[in-house]
Amino acid sequence: MPDLPMIAGLLLAAGAGRRYGRPKALVELAGEPLARRGVRLLRAGGCAPVHVVVGAGADELPELPGAVPVRHEGWREGLGSSLRRGLASLPDTVPAVVVVLVDQPLLSPLAIRRVRAAYAGGAVVAVATYAGRPGHPVLLGRATWPLLDSYAVGERGARDLLRARPDLVVEVPCDDVGSPVDVDTSADLSRAVAIRAVPPPG
Repeated sequence: MPDLPMIAGLLLAAGAGRRYGRPKALVELAGEPLARRGVRLLRAGGCAPVHVVVGAGADELPELPGAVPVRHEGWREGLGSSLRRGLASLPDTVPAVVVVLVDQPLLSPLAIRRVRAAYAGGAVVAVATYAGRPGHPVLLGRATWPLLDSYAVGERGARDLLRARPDLVVEVPCDDVGSPVDVDTSADLSRAVAIRAVPPPG
């Protein structure tokens, strides 16, 4: 794949993980916290800088090499507020950002590179799809960030914006390079690992 523009990475990892029983940022896969794995995923996909929005369990997190932790005191407001907090933390020079969630450990760096390639080809928003359904990673050009003030509320991130402005969205099939499965419970994590061998993101 040719050289791609440098795009920031944003990992949303602030939730309490109530169904899991602990913040999912702290949950370990193969001995590695999911927050650290998410950072490696974004960096392996070519993102820089990488910011991580942390909230619940922030004081228990280990160091996140290669990332900037962004504390979000309002994490209880939901995913939307974490997304807005993360976007506000990025340098003014960042033209676009790739967003991933901490509880999707089977995402692939190749999917990140594909949405970055779509941006290089002129996309304002690029969304990875699996079996034709939108998932993560999601690339958001800076021009869309102000729009999220009204769309990213409660537990909604960019989803409502994507539905309201399909003219902005380029879909990027990623079925062959990973899975968007969510890990909401320890049983989910066990099933995910059993169904698909989990490759390291780096």
